[in-house]
Amino acid sequence: MSSSLSADSARVIKTGPRGIGNPISEFAALLRTVREAGLLRRSRSFYVITFVAITLAMTAAWFGFALLAGTWYVLLIAAAMGVLFTQYAFITHELAHRQVFDSSKLNDTLGRILADLVVGISYAWWMNKHSRHHANPNTVDKDPDIETDFIIFQKDKATGLKGITKFMAHRQGYLFFPALLLEGFNLHSHAFQEVFNPKKKVEKRSLEIVLLLLRNVGYLAVVFTFLPVGMGFAFLAVQMGVFGLYMGASFAPNHKGMPMLPKDSKVDYLRRQVLTSRNIRSGHFMNHFMGGLNYQIEHHLFPTMPRPHLRRAAEMVKEYCKTKNIKYTEVSLFTSYGIVIRHLNEVGLGADGDPFDCPAAGRAGYAG
Repeated sequence: MSSSLSADSARVIKTGPRGIGNPISEFAALLRTVREAGLLRRSRSFYVITFVAITLAMTAAWFGFALLAGTWYVLLIAAAMGVLFTQYAFITHELAHRQVFDSSKLNDTLGRILADLVVGISYAWWMNKHSRHHANPNTVDKDPDIETDFIIFQKDKATGLKGITKFMAHRQGYLFFPALLLEGFNLHSHAFQEVFNPKKKVEKRSLEIVLLLLRNVGYLAVVFTFLPVGMGFAFLAVQMGVFGLYMGASFAPNHKGMPMLPKDSKVDYLRRQVLTSRNIRSGHFMNHFMGGLNYQIEHHLFPTMPRPHLRRAAEMVKEYCKTKNIKYTEVSLFTSYGIVIRHLNEVGLGADGDPFDCPAAGRAGYAG
């Protein structure tokens, strides 16, 4: 079930923001309110406490690994590590956005260490891909997150398919979450493809290669030194499967099934970020569970805003959007997953329809 965006919002996406006031001033006014409320100030104590808590849990997991090595109970440790590596990835994401420290150099240095040496993915690859996504969310030929891979995100890409490809595309919504079990392997693969490709411009390439090799080779050496071969592969499969599923399930609800913008669309910053993003209705637990990604609208509007301030900012943005007649989408986590599945199935079928329809609009409202 879908419903259209507000008349103003739909027209802005298709024709540009003319005739609805000064969009630059609109965002500037909102930004000024948020800044005066102190919501852009860093919250280093939050990140120190969060990092220490995750690291203590990871230390306990490695002790558990040593105690349970040689028994199949060690797979419980693998699952726990998959969760903890994702939590480290959330902090890496926030370092990349300059949310933790005032110094860009310090954010980048610690972000690279966490990404390459701890999580085992390339910081340079992530920065390149994620920066392009933030600049043009859900924009055709500009947002790398909607490029065709195993999953087809654009209806025109689903036409002319044959055989098994067509069969899978028609059911890709149902296949999406099971496929995320392989996303961890995909992220690690992209890391090595990035840093070892001489045609790619990679900042601090040598450092990233050293850190990635230390982490990934060392990790494999420990696993297969203490576990039998079969159990070692099972450990890696569980850890990587949980990591990929958790990562994908945290990022997927934020834009999938939201309006997609033509490549040449003229949309101001405020509407571009709000209309293409979806928040997850949540409390403090969800904010930790999703690493702040549950406040996707506010994260896109103010990418340097620390996680602890997003909830208060959401209240301000929601009310401001209501006064400007800008659709603000907010749903529960499992409702968002249902929207993602239905949307991807519709895309895979190549169904006709308005590319700017928002499947969540009728459910979300301004207040959620």
